[in-house]
Amino acid sequence: MKSKLFIHSSQKSMHALDGAYASLLHGRSLDFEDLRQYEYGDQVRDIDWRATARMGEPLVKRHRANRMHTVLFVVDTGLSMTALAHDEQPKKDLAILATGALGILALRHGDDFSVVHGDAQRIRRRAPGRSEGALEHALRALDHEIANASAPSDRDALLSYVARTVAKRCIVVVVTDDAPVTDETERMLRRLRVQHDVLWITLRDADPALPFASHAARADVNTRWAVPDFVHGDAEVLGEIAAQSRADAARRDDLLDRLEISRAALDTQDAAVGELLRLLNRRAHVRR
Repeated sequence: MKSKLFIHSSQKSMHALDGAYASLLHGRSLDFEDLRQYEYGDQVRDIDWRATARMGEPLVKRHRANRMHTVLFVVDTGLSMTALAHDEQPKKDLAILATGALGILALRHGDDFSVVHGDAQRIRRRAPGRSEGALEHALRALDHEIANASAPSDRDALLSYVARTVAKRCIVVVVTDDAPVTDETERMLRRLRVQHDVLWITLRDADPALPFASHAARADVNTRWAVPDFVHGDAEVLGEIAAQSRADAARRDDLLDRLEISRAALDTQDAAVGELLRLLNRRAHVRR
């Protein structure tokens, strides 16, 4: 946590209104970079009308900005987050650790942050913060929401909420479990990727069918259905579970790679910070 890493943005700024927030730098440093085709989700004000008239198709301007960022944490606080993580420790603690670690790095870089959280019943967005006290308050709110969760998780609804309500360009950090991605997930991510820079943090679930799995790991948090004892340690069942998990992870990773979304999968609290720092290192050295 004492490293000088921070969350690099892989996207260029779209217009002069980007970065109208607190910056460690003085003055305006916003240089024209290039043009690209208009995509669904772009702001109309970003269109270069002269270039559009000349080329016969809508084009938008991109700029290179040296301003700080707004980091938006999108955290699932539904019932799925009350389950256990891969190390059979509370997944809630792993979510809070990931959000807190990246939040501290963002604050030390001078960025501000905000948090969107919710479940299938309601979604809330917290006011932006620029201090460790505000971050601590947000983390306590996440802890309370997950501990008292009563509705199923709805990751697609969270992504849709951000796509519909957050117009200002942000670095969006999605903190979620390893539930399979859906067609709606892909649609929302494609839309978000146009407007924002997106990172995806997967919190891996405990394996409910291993012979040493705890009783808490054997019950589904949504249905309360418990895995029968005779299933535990069964080689055929374990093989099918492993194959399905690999297929779901491969589909998710393929989608994120195609959309150029940085990703990390967290298994344990002990290794979480190191994995997050490796993620930021990879982003810092990507050729753009």
